[in-house]
Amino acid sequence: MNKTFAYSACVKTMSVLALSVSLAACGNGSWWSKDDEPTLNAEQIRKAIPPRVQDRTSWAQDIYDITEQLGIPQTKQNICSIVAVVDQESNFVADPQVPGLGEKAVKEVQTRLDEKFKEKLGDGIGGTIAGYFEEVLKTQPSPDNNYLSQMRKVKTERELDELYREIFAYMSKHYHVSALTGAAKLVGQDIGEKMNPITTLGSMQVHIGYAKEHKRQGGNIAELRSDMYTQYGGMYYGIHRLMMYPADYDKPIYRFADYNSGRYSSRNAAFQSMLNDLTDAELSLDGDLLLYDKDGSPRSAKSESERELLKVFSANSVILTPRQIRSDLKKEKDQDFEDTATYRAVTKLYKEKTGKEPFYAMMPEVVISGPKLSRDYNTNWFASRVNGRYQTCMNRIKHLKI
Repeated sequence: MNKTFAYSACVKTMSVLALSVSLAACGNGSWWSKDDEPTLNAEQIRKAIPPRVQDRTSWAQDIYDITEQLGIPQTKQNICSIVAVVDQESNFVADPQVPGLGEKAVKEVQTRLDEKFKEKLGDGIGGTIAGYFEEVLKTQPSPDNNYLSQMRKVKTERELDELYREIFAYMSKHYHVSALTGAAKLVGQDIGEKMNPITTLGSMQVHIGYAKEHKRQGGNIAELRSDMYTQYGGMYYGIHRLMMYPADYDKPIYRFADYNSGRYSSRNAAFQSMLNDLTDAELSLDGDLLLYDKDGSPRSAKSESERELLKVFSANSVILTPRQIRSDLKKEKDQDFEDTATYRAVTKLYKEKTGKEPFYAMMPEVVISGPKLSRDYNTNWFASRVNGRYQTCMNRIKHLKI
C-alpha cells in the first residue's frame, strides 16, 4: 500500500538489520505478566507519566481503567510500555496538531486525487467521481469559503477527518451515480468511509479497521471515529492493539516494533532470517510471510518466503504439501503459527544446518512514509524511540514502593 494518501500502513524495504534475540518464554501467556508481580494504582501510574504532561491524573486514571477493563496487569513493565507508545505517538495529547497538515492534505488532493479514486473505485467510476470531488472542493459549500480553502486551515487529524466526512456527505446527497453508464450504485455504499484518507486515528494512531474489529461499544462508523479522538477512546484501542496478544519476546522493543509494522512481525522477521540461512535467496525481512491485498486478505500469488520454503523443504526431504504450507503461513498473524509444522521444520533445519539455536525475534525491515512525516523512517527508528521512552519511564518509577 502507498501511504502518502492513505495516511496509514507502511512501505516495505529490503534492507537488513541484524537485531535478534534468543527464544524465550515470558510469563503466563500475556506479555510481561507474572502472577506474583506487584501492580500500580492510578496515583502510581500518574508518576510514570512524564511531568510535562497536562492533567496527568486524568490520563493515569484512564490507563488504569482501560487496563482493568481489558484484564492487563498494571505492572511497571506494562504501564511503561503503554506510556512510551502514547508519548511517542502524541505526547499525551488526545487530538494533537500536525504541523503543516492542511497544506500537505491539499497537496495530496491536487497531485494524487484521480489515482486514489481509481484505485478504490475502478478506472471508470473512480475517474468520474474524482472529477466531481475536485469540483466540490473548489465550489462548495460556497466559492468564497470552499472546502479546499477550509482544508488548508485544518490543524489536527480530527478536523481533517470531519471535513472529509462533510465533503463526502455532500457528495452522497447531491450526486447520482446511477446516471453513469455501467457505474456501480453509490446509494447504499459508505463512499465517505471507503475514500476517507484518515485511517489511523487518535492519541495512539490506531487503524480504523482494527477499531472496527474490536469496538468497545455500539454506534456507527462516524461515532467510532469520534470516540477514537477522545482521550479514553484513543487509548483504549491503542492499548488493546499493543497489549492484547501473547508473544514470547524477552525485550519490549520487539513489541514496539510490532506496533509499528504489524502483529508478530518481529517474530516473523526472525523466521525469515532463519530461512535465509537455509537458502541462497536474500529474503526481505519485513515480517510478512504472504502477500496481501489492500484490505488485508492474502493474495493467491506466492511470496518470496513461500517460494523459498517450498525449495528448502524439497531439498531437505521435508514432507509438507504446498497446501499445508500455505495453510500454516495464513497463521502468521497469530501465536498459533509457532505450533505449525512449517515453523517447527524451519527452526529444526536451522539448528541442524547452522549449529545455532533458533532465535525468536529480530527487528523487522519496514520503511514508514507518509504526508504526516517530514521524511521516511524505518521500524527500527520507531521502536528505538519508543524503547528510549520506556527506559526513561522505568527509571522514573524504579523507586516506587508497591
